[in-house]
Amino acid sequence: MRTKSHKDKQIQVVTLGCSKNWVDSENLITQLIHSDFDVEHNPTDYSAPTVIINTCGFIERAKEESIQTILEFAKLKSRGHIEQLYVSGCLSQRYKDQLEVDIPEVDAYFGTLEMPALLRRLNANYRAELLGERQISTPGHYAFLKISEGCNRTCSFCAIPLMRGKHISVPEEQLLHQARQLAAQGVKELILIAQELTYYGLDLNRKRLLPSLLEKLANVEGIEWLRLHYAYPAGFPLELLDVMREHPKVCRYLDLPLQHISDHVLKAMHRGVSSGETKALIEKIRRAVPEIHIRTTFLVGFPGETSSDFKELCHFVEEQQFDRMGVFTYSHEDGTGAHSLEDSISQEVKDQRAQELMDLQESISLKNNQLKVGAVFKTLIDRKTRDHYYGRTEFDSPEVDNEVLIPATDQNYLRIGDFAHIRITAAEPHDLIGESLHHV
Repeated sequence: MRTKSHKDKQIQVVTLGCSKNWVDSENLITQLIHSDFDVEHNPTDYSAPTVIINTCGFIERAKEESIQTILEFAKLKSRGHIEQLYVSGCLSQRYKDQLEVDIPEVDAYFGTLEMPALLRRLNANYRAELLGERQISTPGHYAFLKISEGCNRTCSFCAIPLMRGKHISVPEEQLLHQARQLAAQGVKELILIAQELTYYGLDLNRKRLLPSLLEKLANVEGIEWLRLHYAYPAGFPLELLDVMREHPKVCRYLDLPLQHISDHVLKAMHRGVSSGETKALIEKIRRAVPEIHIRTTFLVGFPGETSSDFKELCHFVEEQQFDRMGVFTYSHEDGTGAHSLEDSISQEVKDQRAQELMDLQESISLKNNQLKVGAVFKTLIDRKTRDHYYGRTEFDSPEVDNEVLIPATDQNYLRIGDFAHIRITAAEPHDLIGESLHHV
């Protein structure tokens, strides 16, 4: 919502990167609004005198997008279309000194934990009590809940600790307060995010507290789904599966990035888990929660990955029949443990391997989706176009997973943000087709 304000109180915020960045921008916007600024998030046109870019610096492709975006706004400033330009986030945290030299048009750069300093620069007040009153920019019925910052893992390919620092858990009471506030705004689904969910609590009292946190969040009135993103396989707390099985509000969905299966590659990646341990964990998860849908991510083209390693990975994917899967190609990041290794695999080979793995997964996804035809699922309606409603089952996360397409007719009225019972009538590799039975 926009309100009338003096021109120098108008700010537009541009967010790049992951859901954790998105939450950071939402917190920043909340602070600015309470200092009487008129704020727009990711607008389609830019007319405010001040622009803040929240950047991503995770891998080469993300860095290129962030740099290109900064350069585009630097040109707008040079032409007098905007007056002030600020950059925050991961890229700024990681390359601040270099960016100040290369793109001096930016008025100031701020790191991932420097929101108070950015607010001071804008003559705004930082108010810690507002952290539980976030202005969400996702559709009003779901929101991200960031339960920790940073990461203590030492994966050799990952630059996150360089940009986000060590793991810091958000105190439980703060998270419960946020959940209640979000529920009061109409949020029905909370998507728990962190660099590493299962580490939650170890820095607070040396215990993995994610299972108990989930139980308490499940008691928040108004919240109907709790979804887990980014769980690490090494040290996985098996009691989490009991909570998932016993609490209907906890979606039978787990985002478990495995990265690889070859022992040779896993050791070089410093993943702290072996091929055998990985397979045993998946078996335990599926045995404890038979209907669970696992989303995983793999990294191909890591230094030293042989053709044999890649074939082993393909065989593993075929064997495990994952419900959801993403694939990244290795990015040689300075400051990481793997940077001392020779990045000897060409980008062409990396891309070929990624495509082969995704082609394999497409056939698996189609087979898994076809098994759902005829079944009825509780479905959260996300959006509507002229011809269709688009929803999700508990087995799908927004933006990255399947959607359920329901024909929009005069006799078939559904409301955005409501749950409905949907019978699946057809299946595609990445989407389901369904018909509405009645509202939940």
